[in-house]
Amino acid sequence: MASNPLVQNPSTHRRNPGRGRVHRPRVVSLLPSATEIVASLGLMDRLVGRSHECDFPLEVQRLPICCRPRIDISRSGAEIDRQIKNCLRDGLSIFVVDTDRLHQLRPDVILTQTLCEVCGVTLSEIEAALTPDGDRGPSLIDLHPQRLEHLFTDVHAVAVALQAVEQGHELVVELRGGFENVRQKSSKLRRRPNVVCLECFAPLMTAGNWVPELVEIAGGRNVGAEAGQHSPWFEWTQLVAADPEVIVLMPCGWDIPRTRAESRVLTSDPRWAQLSAVRAGRVFVTDGHQFFNRAGPRLLTSAKILAEILHPEVFEFEHRGQNWEPL
Repeated sequence: MASNPLVQNPSTHRRNPGRGRVHRPRVVSLLPSATEIVASLGLMDRLVGRSHECDFPLEVQRLPICCRPRIDISRSGAEIDRQIKNCLRDGLSIFVVDTDRLHQLRPDVILTQTLCEVCGVTLSEIEAALTPDGDRGPSLIDLHPQRLEHLFTDVHAVAVALQAVEQGHELVVELRGGFENVRQKSSKLRRRPNVVCLECFAPLMTAGNWVPELVEIAGGRNVGAEAGQHSPWFEWTQLVAADPEVIVLMPCGWDIPRTRAESRVLTSDPRWAQLSAVRAGRVFVTDGHQFFNRAGPRLLTSAKILAEILHPEVFEFEHRGQNWEPL
C-alpha cells in the first residue's frame, strides 16, 4: 500500500472553521480524475465546483464550471495542436480560470495538477488566480500522477484533504487487488503482442505515463513510450519500423465517435495499409476521454478494456461495443 502522506506546501493556506465543531470541507475539483477519486471515496456531497471536463459521474454535471479552455476544442486534431502551440508560444495558459466564481464558491480545498499544462488547469494558474486573504485561502492539492503507483498516492492525498483517510485506504486496497487480478491472469499467457497506443494522430503521439503499465498488465508489450515518462511524439517512420501487431487509438479528450472520425488522417495515409495490425484487422478505437487519459479509479477499467482487446479468448468484461470497438 502506498504510504506517502499528503505534504502541504508551506505557503498553502487553510480555512479555519473554528474549534469545537466538525467541518466538512467544500471542494472544487479542476481535474476529472480528481473528481472521480472524490466520487469513489463516497464524498460527492463535498464537491461545490468543477472543471469544464469533469463529467463523471453524471451528477457532477450539475455543479458550476470554474474554468474553460482558451482554444476551440471542436476543431480537428491538427488545428487543436496548432492552437495549443500558439498559446504556449505567446506565453498564454491553455485554460481560463473563473476567479469570481471560485471566490463565490468559497472552497476549502481545490484539487488541481502539475502533470501537464495542456491537459488541465495547473497549480501555478490557480495560485495566480487567487489572492491570499490572511488564513482564509483554500488548500491547493497538487496531483501529478505519472505511473499507477502515483494513482494510489493521489487517492491518499485526496482522502487526507477531505478527512476520509479510512475510505482512501479501502479504495487503494480495492484498486490494487483489481489490477493484480488482471495481471495474474495475463501472466499465464504465452503470447504477448506488441502494442502501439496512439494518443494523437496529427502529429503522431504515443501514450506514455501509466499507459505502458496498463498494456503490460493486460498481457501486451508496449512499443513507443516508457512508463512514467510523458507521451512522446512518434514519427511515421517509427510507426512503420515498429510494425505493431495491435494498435489502440485513445486520443486525449475524444470519445469513440470523435476518434473514429478523426482516424481518417491515419487511414488516408498510404503507409497505414502497410502495418501488420491493419492487415490483420487488429486496430481498435477506445473512449480515451473517459478512461485512458484520466489517472483516476477508472484506470482499472482501462486495464480491463485492453485485456479484452489483446486477449478476447481469455478476458470478457463486457466493454466491447460500449467502451471499445474495432476500427
